[in-house]
Amino acid sequence: MATTDLYDSALAPTASPSISVSLPPTPPRSTSDPTDTHASESVYTASQPPQPSVMQSQLPEGVDANSPSILSMLKSVPNHLHANLPMPHEWPSLYSGFVLKNASSVAQIESALRSLTYIIPGRFRDAEIASESLHSSIQLLSLYHDSLLARAVARLPGMPRVDNPHTRYTKYWTGKSKVYTRVALVLQCAQYTELLWEMTAKRRGEKVRWRVVVLIEALKAFCRLLLLRITGGRMVVPPLPDREPIPEEPTDDNELEYGEDEFFVKEEKKPKEWSMPRTGLTLPALPSPSDISSFLMRKVLTADDIKPATTLLSRISGTAHLAEVLHILRPVLYAIAMSRNKDKKSWRPWLFAIAIELSARQLRAERGRNGTRETALEKEEWNRRGRAMGWWTLRGAFYENVTKGWVQSLVGAKYMPGLVGGILEDYAFLWEEYHFASDDM
Repeated sequence: MATTDLYDSALAPTASPSISVSLPPTPPRSTSDPTDTHASESVYTASQPPQPSVMQSQLPEGVDANSPSILSMLKSVPNHLHANLPMPHEWPSLYSGFVLKNASSVAQIESALRSLTYIIPGRFRDAEIASESLHSSIQLLSLYHDSLLARAVARLPGMPRVDNPHTRYTKYWTGKSKVYTRVALVLQCAQYTELLWEMTAKRRGEKVRWRVVVLIEALKAFCRLLLLRITGGRMVVPPLPDREPIPEEPTDDNELEYGEDEFFVKEEKKPKEWSMPRTGLTLPALPSPSDISSFLMRKVLTADDIKPATTLLSRISGTAHLAEVLHILRPVLYAIAMSRNKDKKSWRPWLFAIAIELSARQLRAERGRNGTRETALEKEEWNRRGRAMGWWTLRGAFYENVTKGWVQSLVGAKYMPGLVGGILEDYAFLWEEYHFASDDM
């Protein structure tokens, strides 16, 4: 018994004095039974030192994982992580700061993603809702970024900026009237998501789809009539200003004086002196006349640049006001006519809507013949509306009877590349199946 205790104490680990092993008395091993290994296995198991835990193996030598200081430190790790990570209410401000610091990169990413939603294969037939959801999300996110950048530019110190007439006009009304801003945002969101709503409604049948289409067109028309009322009877233009880039901080004295003018940027890239080959005399390099003219023209203020923002669009009344109301109500009337028409090749809804649009343009021309001069912004808006009439070639009976056959022959042409033909075929499916795919308002 004494020999066994000495043997056990010699095998016990010295690093863990708190662990003691006591073995029962081992009977002498019989030489006649070679399979009796119970005693030897017990001695071997007791002779192995205790294996350290994973946490103990990762600590420095001599440090015990069970010590109170180590345990308290490990318990405080979640608290340190919680203190260093931003709280959920801080996320919007952090995201806003990121967008403002990387405005150009964010704009490029938006443009790339927006283009990708138009050219990915099978966009419309297999996963039209998923792809349109991505496209609508990008548009809404861009709208949020526009508001962030607009507020940032407004807080900049007084810097000379000459905005185009549309930006000046819309910035004036968004800054003056909160109702105008809210109505404009509702209208813009409806335009960005209208096709997605139509795709979702179509899965429940054609009747539900056309009800949703008429409802969205009525909402948009109501918003435009409100804008017409809020602005005091001025024609409705795209209600929100375009995105303004944040000017970068100048890095040297030359940029402090001249900013980012292309005239001086180009001049820096040119040699400042010209050396005569025979005499070796040097003469300063002169800018080209086109550079001088373009530089001076950018510094000239036009009449619209100094006009008050409210005079960029004149008040309309009489026939001009009726023309604007007809232009606003035309999409609703066309959607109602299409919802009641079961024949896609029928010309009645298409001719009805075209007649309304042409009547509005004719009433507008009456105002011009009465001697009333149009502003530059009004001419720009009417030109935009004239170009938008090209979308009528992709709608209703005109598409079914004329454009559809031409598109199919173009897709099947031998000279048409496969990628371009596939994208055109997907768009043909979109124009044929959805009302808002060719909507211009």
